[in-house]
Amino acid sequence: MNRIDKLVIKNFIGPFILTTFVVVFIFLLRFLMLYFEDFVGKDLDLMTFGKLFTYFSLITVPVALPLSTLLASLMSFGNLGEHTELTAMKSAGIPVSRIILPVFIFSIGISIFSYFYNDRLTPWANLKGYSLLWDVRTTKVGLNIQEGVFYREIPGYSIKAKEKLPDNETMKGLIIYNHTDRNGNKNVTTADSGRMYMMHNDSYLVLELYNGYNYSNQKNNQVLNDTPFMRNKFKKNRMVFSMASFDLKRTSENQFKYHAYMKNVKELEAQIDSSKILIEKQSQTQIKAIKNLSSYQFKVVPVKYKIDSVSGDSTAIFITPGSWVDEKVKLLETGNRVGEIWSVAKSSARSYKSQTSTNSAMLNSKRKDMYSADVERWHNYTYAMACLAMFLIGASLGTIIKKGGFGVPVLIAISFFIFYYVMMQVTDKNAKEGLLPVFVAVWTPIAVLLTIGIYLLGKATKDARLFDTDIYSQYWDKLKPYLNFRKAKINTIDSV
Repeated sequence: MNRIDKLVIKNFIGPFILTTFVVVFIFLLRFLMLYFEDFVGKDLDLMTFGKLFTYFSLITVPVALPLSTLLASLMSFGNLGEHTELTAMKSAGIPVSRIILPVFIFSIGISIFSYFYNDRLTPWANLKGYSLLWDVRTTKVGLNIQEGVFYREIPGYSIKAKEKLPDNETMKGLIIYNHTDRNGNKNVTTADSGRMYMMHNDSYLVLELYNGYNYSNQKNNQVLNDTPFMRNKFKKNRMVFSMASFDLKRTSENQFKYHAYMKNVKELEAQIDSSKILIEKQSQTQIKAIKNLSSYQFKVVPVKYKIDSVSGDSTAIFITPGSWVDEKVKLLETGNRVGEIWSVAKSSARSYKSQTSTNSAMLNSKRKDMYSADVERWHNYTYAMACLAMFLIGASLGTIIKKGGFGVPVLIAISFFIFYYVMMQVTDKNAKEGLLPVFVAVWTPIAVLLTIGIYLLGKATKDARLFDTDIYSQYWDKLKPYLNFRKAKINTIDSV
């Protein structure tokens, strides 16, 4: 490795590490914005937040690597061009393809890392992150009793306060319904005022009630239709409620392992193969079931003739061999032959429609699951190839525009990434719906990016001035006389 190679690689590694952290942080902010409402008011500790942010930072790395590669290559080669170092290398007879070669090899290493990261670490991070997120979202909001509203988050109790003082502890006009016995509103406590506080490391809520009554109906099993009523007056009473239902409860991770996001390539391939076999078996079974519904078994032969007693005309009765032959013949030999046939036909048509609709919905659901797994499998490869494609685009554009820093490169990088991301979302959706073959859908965005990258690389090797306004001004000057001639010709025709 010569000095130029070291210079180019050193100029690339710094921006690449920096932009990777920046992009991961941006995606993490997006995650916070999406689920911000699920975090508010749930008294989550710093450890839980730290785990969530760590897991989702790891999840965003595969998506962040293509963008950071594009941005770093744009910045590094833009800086070389802006400081005339790139021009000096070209003047020494070194072609652009040779200048970007060491960074291209480094990008191949990034792609290999991206593949193994997607295959090994991403499924684990998805399982840990999304299972923890599910538990956070299903956790109850912290205690917050509002004025004039029944608070029912404590299991078995409904609490209402007429007034709540600014200290958030003292309340007036309390009504508490005890529903722990599930026997209706037969145990009610009222109080003029009260104070609430936590104890034992916030494990229990204590309500100190002052100047109130407790009303209850005591069920009497010995005397029918006799329900004793009790009223107890108190000056001070304490009610203790367990806050265990507000704690974060972890769900078994085995309940989330079925999803394609939680599986590596081998597990996805096994799922796809088993889905294909299952769909084929169910298709054969459903075809047999539909055939069994048919009275004609999709094939009919004349087996009997009926002679009309008035006109003397003979009518062929088409039936198929089977246990039901005698029953159908008897139906046709009655006086209401046409009506009975029409009723049987309508009943059979309804059965066909219901059966085929149910079978089609079941098979489509299984196919969509298979397509989704196949899409996720191919994404392990496409994310890796996206790093190479983005590098070609970034390096080529950097040598052409010769602008470094976070200005123009950031704008161009975000534009290309949005273009790639939108293409990927559209093609993935069509693939999961079965409208496009999965292989074609997932590789189409990569093919488009590679085509753009190769085209820009060709322009960069020829020192094309794609972003110079003078070039387009010359084209406009050449086109202007032709447009003026056409305008004059149209005016002449209109005047005639």
